[in-house]
Amino acid sequence: MIDNPNSNIPFDEILIREYLLDNPDFFSRYPELLLAMRIPHAERGAVSLVERQQESLRQRVRQLEEEITALLAMASRNEQIYMFNSALSLQLLKCEDMGELRQVLSTGLKEQFNFTHVRLITVHDLDSELSKIWSKRLDSGYYFGRLTIEESKRLFGSEVGSVALSRLSQDSGQVIFAIASQDPMHFHPEMDHLLLSQLKQFLDHQLTKI
Repeated sequence: MIDNPNSNIPFDEILIREYLLDNPDFFSRYPELLLAMRIPHAERGAVSLVERQQESLRQRVRQLEEEITALLAMASRNEQIYMFNSALSLQLLKCEDMGELRQVLSTGLKEQFNFTHVRLITVHDLDSELSKIWSKRLDSGYYFGRLTIEESKRLFGSEVGSVALSRLSQDSGQVIFAIASQDPMHFHPEMDHLLLSQLKQFLDHQLTKI
């Protein structure tokens, strides 16, 4: 028969745990216990309950500082995107034809984000490959991620890392707004599409006027 390692413990640990949870002021009534109790520590051997609590609080503060830094960085990034979109939209409003629109859009996005390709591609009924991309990849209106080699070559003329695709409004014809990055991980299905959706709305409006 195997002995229970806890058989010599003269009390029920679960009951003690529940009592302490129900009485969070217990140690304030017996403060001497805080210093008397020792808790194993991976680096310092054993520490008092007060020291362990202080360390936990310091770790929590560091975590909150990292979260705040990340939020500030995201806010700054979103502000940059807004300012860029505003400036680009003003330039696109001045375009008088499709060729000029494509040039302004491509130059602006490549210079700002180092994208390798930026294209507005018209889908013709007889182009089976583009029709497949339109119906398969863009069923939800957007696609972020990797493409097959054949799809990459049809859209961009060469293999690319990752892409962001959007199909524009039917009012302007079947047009694919396509952006490519050399980085295979730059565009991915979970990413936010704030930039692309804002540009899509503007292009939907502008293409019907050109």
